[in-house]
Amino acid sequence: MLKRLVKKYLSQFRYRDRYSPTVQITQRQLYLSYKENFRNKTAVQLADSGFKVFSQFEEDGMLLFIFSVIGMKYKTFVDIGANDCINSNCANFAVNFYWHGLFIDSDKNALDIGRHFYNKHPDPWSYKPVFVCEKIDRQNINPLIKNAGFEGPVDLLSIDIDGNDYWIWEAITVISPNVVIIEAKVEYGMNDAVVPYNADYSHLNKNPLYNGASPFAINQLAKRKGYRLVGANAYGHNMIFIKKELAADYIPEVTVESTLTHPKTKESLKEFEQVKHLEFLKG
Repeated sequence: MLKRLVKKYLSQFRYRDRYSPTVQITQRQLYLSYKENFRNKTAVQLADSGFKVFSQFEEDGMLLFIFSVIGMKYKTFVDIGANDCINSNCANFAVNFYWHGLFIDSDKNALDIGRHFYNKHPDPWSYKPVFVCEKIDRQNINPLIKNAGFEGPVDLLSIDIDGNDYWIWEAITVISPNVVIIEAKVEYGMNDAVVPYNADYSHLNKNPLYNGASPFAINQLAKRKGYRLVGANAYGHNMIFIKKELAADYIPEVTVESTLTHPKTKESLKEFEQVKHLEFLKG
């Protein structure tokens, strides 16, 4: 019993660290500083802005910089593949900036953890996110989003489903996000490679190297949908895109190659040799 209580206390303490007054004030100061830099046309590199609060890597800081520049117009997000909704690319905005959003995941237990967290945090009176437990596919993704109350412009779309990410973004038409962060199969690198769509795909019972789409292919899809690549996390697998017309003179487009330079990433590029004989489509 004592061990469980200690574990629960330490877990909650770590959560509180993520939305403490110090964290919130510091982020607000940073947000205003970025806005001032933008007004003065003082250059800030997106790659230098990263930090982690709730995100898996440094995406929280990079997204905060982007929205400091383009504005938090709607304060809404859609997170597809949200897991527990806490270790999420959208959670920092939900908790520390009071955005409203939609978390979608097929894991009921993980979503229940998220529901429990947001019922109490950042406080019991905050407007709660919407939670949808469903295995998504190309046919149901638009109705799921619309029926949850989200349609038209939103600030942020995050897709991380370890498989059909490319196909789900291609299928989404019901919302128009200003920023998209999506997981790429970084091992495929500059190869134009997309694993064929499989509605029944599960990463639990498939070759872990044979899923998803290359950074190159996802960038091709982004261009067709009207977005430009502005960066990625250090390892290159979480790619960040902005609508082409937003702050193009301040947050420049970058090449796919520039997001694949980390030593860990360069090592992983060699793994494509193991699957290159399998069926791939072009992006």
